[in-house]
Amino acid sequence: MEMEARRVLWLAAVAWWAAAVARGDPQVPCYFIFGDSLVDNGNNNYIVSLARANYPPYGIDFAGGPSGRFTNGLTTVDVIAQLLGFDNFIPPFAATSGGQLLGGANFASAAAGIRAETGQQLGGRIPFAGQVQNYQTAVATLVSILGDQDTASDHLSRCIFSVGMGSNDYLNNYFMPAFYNTGSRFTPEQFADALIADYRRYLQVLYSYGARKVVLIGVGQVGCSPNELARYSADGATCVDRIDGAIQIFNRRLVGLVDEFNALPGAHFTFIDGYNIFADILANAASYGTGSR
Repeated sequence: MEMEARRVLWLAAVAWWAAAVARGDPQVPCYFIFGDSLVDNGNNNYIVSLARANYPPYGIDFAGGPSGRFTNGLTTVDVIAQLLGFDNFIPPFAATSGGQLLGGANFASAAAGIRAETGQQLGGRIPFAGQVQNYQTAVATLVSILGDQDTASDHLSRCIFSVGMGSNDYLNNYFMPAFYNTGSRFTPEQFADALIADYRRYLQVLYSYGARKVVLIGVGQVGCSPNELARYSADGATCVDRIDGAIQIFNRRLVGLVDEFNALPGAHFTFIDGYNIFADILANAASYGTGSR
């Protein structure tokens, strides 16, 4: 299954980063996660959506069985939470309340994108704007628990935030002309600019609400996924160049966005080059234990 293959690649792709963080830094008090099906761990279980994974064969290697994770076992953020020393996985926001939020929350939603309409053909999902709104709600709860805004801000400034958005804006929007007209309305450069403008606005809200240590994960080589090859490429091709070319435009602009935010007081934004990490994994699949293409 394509989604599961993507999860395996992500797991290998970020393991090196997670291990480096865990080895070199002390534990962080909390971990907040924003993204799509790559890291959704159950939020979509609570909404009406075709993008759900709370049934077999998902979760066949996960303790307790299917949980809403779009993989057979752990997601990348589960592994990161373990390596950071958390006793438990970071819970989905939909199932989190009260003091649990002191340790963070996972706001990710399968089929979600930076743009509000992305993934709408799959029904319910929580776009990045909605995830950010949920985070604002969580911050209000933290202020109430900790007693004042300054204490909450200090707490949040020591937390890690990871954001991985954009894949669905291409797979389930720009390159899906049967449901969306963005591919005919925008050139790849214009679409990347539109995505980055929205991304910037939502990240500014996160920063305004205390996020300081933020990891932004670039979009991987989704043009190499089996589904996109079947739709767009000739027999024998390994990747769809026009898809990956558009994604590289977006990723270059994302690097610039990281630089912008690092100019803000106290900000520590980091770009993870998911595209080239994926390229290495795809080229050397056997050495990563993912098999060959």
